[in-house]
Amino acid sequence: MIQCSRLHPLKEILQLVPARLADERGFFCETYNRERFAEYGIAEDFVQDNQSMSARKGTVRGLHFQIPPFAQAKLVRVLRGAVLDVVVDIRRGSPTFGRHATVVLSAALGNEVYVPVGFAHGFCTLEPSTEIAYKVSAPYSREHDRGLLWNDPDLAIDWPVTADEATLSDKDRAHPGLADIPAAFEHADLERTGLDHVE
Repeated sequence: MIQCSRLHPLKEILQLVPARLADERGFFCETYNRERFAEYGIAEDFVQDNQSMSARKGTVRGLHFQIPPFAQAKLVRVLRGAVLDVVVDIRRGSPTFGRHATVVLSAALGNEVYVPVGFAHGFCTLEPSTEIAYKVSAPYSREHDRGLLWNDPDLAIDWPVTADEATLSDKDRAHPGLADIPAAFEHADLERTGLDHVE
């Protein structure tokens, strides 16, 4: 059993909560099942699993994406701790271009977020020693790796840290703003349909 909901205002971003079977030992759950996830339009061929650990609360990673032909869809979850997860629509021509959706992902909740191609993704840790795991639909490619400035005023993201408080890599501090990122994705080419049954 999987609960699935959209993250408004980006209807393409899905939050999934796999059911946990609990007993005195703890719990068991399926965090990914190709057939069941396909019922919600997630039919990606995931080719790589990644994991990161952020030692400090207030660590920001993102906003990341890769351009074609190595564009990535992602399925993201938290193994330990919690994050504010952020997704930004970067599809030119989209009615929600430049808008974002957020959700708290945590090990306690066991929720996941699906990020299709055409969206930038990042997060801020809400607890120390937070670990993230995510599947991607294309391997990492340094030549196709791109980013969007996490605190670009045009995005108006309500991050839980200020620029002075955040722990970031030099690379993430130097990403361009929304107005200057490459026009790598077109809304008409990436629009997803067939999810009318998802709230």
